[in-house]
Amino acid sequence: MIRPVLLLAAGSLAAGLAPAATLIHAGRLIDGVADRAFTERTVVVEAGRILAIEPGYRRAGEGDTVIDLRGSTLMPGLMDMHVHLTSEYARSSEIDRFRKDGADVALDGAMYAQRTLQAGFTTVRDLGDSFRASIALRDAINAGKVPGPRIFAAGKSIATTGGHADPTNGWADYLGGADPGPVEGVIDGPTQAVQAVRQRYKDGSDLVKITATGGVLSIAKSGLNPQFTEDEIRAIVTTARDYGFKVAAHAHGAEGMKRAVRAGVDTIEHGTFMDDETIALMKQKGTFYVPTISAGRWVADRSREEGFFPAVVRPKAALVGPQIQDTFARAIKAGVRILFGTDTGVSPHGDNAAEFVLMVEAGMAPMAAIRSATSETAKFLEIDDRLGSVQAGRLADLVAVPGDPLADISAMRRVHFVMKDGVVHRRP
Repeated sequence: MIRPVLLLAAGSLAAGLAPAATLIHAGRLIDGVADRAFTERTVVVEAGRILAIEPGYRRAGEGDTVIDLRGSTLMPGLMDMHVHLTSEYARSSEIDRFRKDGADVALDGAMYAQRTLQAGFTTVRDLGDSFRASIALRDAINAGKVPGPRIFAAGKSIATTGGHADPTNGWADYLGGADPGPVEGVIDGPTQAVQAVRQRYKDGSDLVKITATGGVLSIAKSGLNPQFTEDEIRAIVTTARDYGFKVAAHAHGAEGMKRAVRAGVDTIEHGTFMDDETIALMKQKGTFYVPTISAGRWVADRSREEGFFPAVVRPKAALVGPQIQDTFARAIKAGVRILFGTDTGVSPHGDNAAEFVLMVEAGMAPMAAIRSATSETAKFLEIDDRLGSVQAGRLADLVAVPGDPLADISAMRRVHFVMKDGVVHRRP
């Protein structure tokens, strides 16, 4: 019974009949390459890839599927260069560090990954986890076990003793584990810095993330002080290059940023109190800036709520949060290279696209903001040969929003079509 069906299929192909395709009729198309949007285009998808982009709306052939997005803008799948998929900050977060084990964190990550994909983000960089949960999540998504974005995972962030990302900050002595080392992502000195990078390689990480200064949400006093020596950062960067890793540096204070940039990190995350000297260094070195305005706005808002943050965190949130958008505006005017990133996991998962609105408010052109989350991020990740643009031969990662985001950037928050690898995960 099976053989005649196979013969019929083979005969159809021999007769020159094209295999069935998915035809996406897009009212507008932002391809991630051109400086303008195109109108009335058909994007042809077969076997998970973009086969062609054609003017007008192609009539469907026998067996073809048509997706009608004539009232929408189609664009490449979005990319967020700073997320934490396995957690989301809440009033209970401090105690949750002690209540949740690896299984809880992993299941949370699966839920947040699906929210992220539904919001139109088909690729993310996860910049810090616990229990190697983001690495396991990456592998499960790649294997098709759970839905979610492609993940480039840093695994456990690297800190110094007592620094932002030292997992034992705030622990009572009787809990033990108060002297973590490179395996746990805590180092002191260049030798341990090298070991920590090699441990990330052993863990299966795709890149390295360091906390070059204090941070907002850690149970520690300063959010701005430099927390690595330049020699320590240089040891991390040099070793990372041996393993093909890029290095992302969380940094709020200017001195820590300058040390990180001089030592050769690839991205500065947050960059809150970036000064003119830091901007000049970043332009000279070609360092990218990932602003995470969303997280800054979110922590500033929460700092006004009595009891939401621990007492040591609240003043840091009030100081750091309101500054990031102004810093971003200065960086744009100065010509610093920008990559889209939100620090989602601080702010809620699924609301990543709020960053577009904040970027445009600060003076970035809507098309530039969209490209910072598509073609520019793909180039940085070295995947632009297959993602980040709508071109024939690229993987079919596509999203759509109603209306025209170049006229109203808030449309980016209303993603209603998501395709990843040719599979539709959301449709109007």
